[in-house]
Amino acid sequence: MTELNRRSIRRTGLAVSFLLCAYLCSSAVTSPLFSSAAAETSAERGFRYLTTKAYLTPDFDQEVFDKLYTTWEPAAREAAQRATPAERRALTFARYGLSEFPDSPRATALQYTPAPAGGWTMNCLACHTGRVAGRVVFGAPNTQYLLQTLTEDVRTIKFATGKKFTHMDKGSLLYPLGGSIGTTNAVMFGHILLNFRDPDLTFHADRPLPKLTHHDADAIPWWHYKYKTKLYVDNFAPKNHRALMQFLLIPRNGPQQFAAWEREYQDVEAWITSLEAPKYPFAIDDKLATAGYQVFEKNCADCHGRYRAPTANGSAPSLLAGEGAGERRDAAATTPHVNSYPTHSTLLSYPERIIPRTEIGTDPVRLDAMSRPGREKYAATWFTHFGNDVTDLDPGGYVAPPLEGVWASAPYFHNGSVPTLAAVLESSTRPKIWRRTLDGYDQTKIGLEAESLSELPPADAKDYRKRRLYFDTSLPGKSAAGHTFPDALDATQRRAVLEYLKTL
Repeated sequence: MTELNRRSIRRTGLAVSFLLCAYLCSSAVTSPLFSSAAAETSAERGFRYLTTKAYLTPDFDQEVFDKLYTTWEPAAREAAQRATPAERRALTFARYGLSEFPDSPRATALQYTPAPAGGWTMNCLACHTGRVAGRVVFGAPNTQYLLQTLTEDVRTIKFATGKKFTHMDKGSLLYPLGGSIGTTNAVMFGHILLNFRDPDLTFHADRPLPKLTHHDADAIPWWHYKYKTKLYVDNFAPKNHRALMQFLLIPRNGPQQFAAWEREYQDVEAWITSLEAPKYPFAIDDKLATAGYQVFEKNCADCHGRYRAPTANGSAPSLLAGEGAGERRDAAATTPHVNSYPTHSTLLSYPERIIPRTEIGTDPVRLDAMSRPGREKYAATWFTHFGNDVTDLDPGGYVAPPLEGVWASAPYFHNGSVPTLAAVLESSTRPKIWRRTLDGYDQTKIGLEAESLSELPPADAKDYRKRRLYFDTSLPGKSAAGHTFPDALDATQRRAVLEYLKTL
């Protein structure tokens, strides 16, 4: 909706409910703003539900958000104090990995749904939509999300102002939410939540906690969802819309609530399925990419799938060629639930192949953390239609993912331990410790612009909050080892494959 239209609506003096609808639903669907819900597609409804309906209790309110800067270290706090409210908001968003709702300003971030009384309620986009090369890309892993630090700061403000703690404030006192920026302890979140439920999702508060192996996981890009028959990096769970509802298992949401929301999550799944991989927005060497295609077909396609051969002049215009990073570049950008980078499809076939742990050699903690009893419990629940959807109780390895949009899904491996594709293709170059920049993109190595270190700076090593800004591959569950297959290629072949991967 244009600013002229907004002014026109205000002049008419329409009812508050009409304004609220415009506020919440503008830009959330491709249909006209005031069309009936029946005119929406399933995917459009799903995006609207995901971004305007609070399925959980709010994590904090606007007053708490506005005071978050007061918890920061002196230099950052003083800079925020001197800033305008808009500048302070931008600093807060950058600090915790939040994004503005595209083309439609609202009180909350894109990753938080507005709730009554100014509440901010986390939604699925907190982990599954982030910024790539400075722009919001729907379905991309949120590599800047700093959930543990945000929750600690929220709790500090609530304690100082006498506000009630919520499930996140309490839970993070007992369980780590994420040890490194951009990763979360999501597998154990689900394990804990399901532990207190019967197969029909009836809640029991008196059950003891299960054995937990806390570890960090990297969110997978959602545009791969359409190609999968099962879910997660080990492909253990059957794919269906119910699986998307696991993280709604707070005590107040019981079996009846899940049944009431099931139809809405079918629409949410339709939106996720509609997402396409964004096209690489910088220059591509077509000749080198064609050579890389031949190497990829021979060495990589059996696991990662087969794709169309690159075409001449198939690359998108560079963002650096006279365009601001925030400008739209194609018609799809007019609807913010479509990625503003041009989209395309190159995948021809995908084998969804599980690679045994002894063959892939990547960090095994994620595979072992989900115990067999935990998998069996999930397999018998409402999420699998009480076992009618087959669950793999012993995957034995990790699934080789499809590679469409791989340029936009850094960092790599299931734990997010490798910042660039160049390092994936040459294991000896993987940094031991690395730290990403805010919005930088490495066009040479393809992936996050990151500083490589042999050890943490002494001052930061002593500060647990600053340590979260680094990825230390020596820590449990964070190894960057494994997937050494591309080491057999020579430097020229690896460079060609890297160029080809830009085209996917």
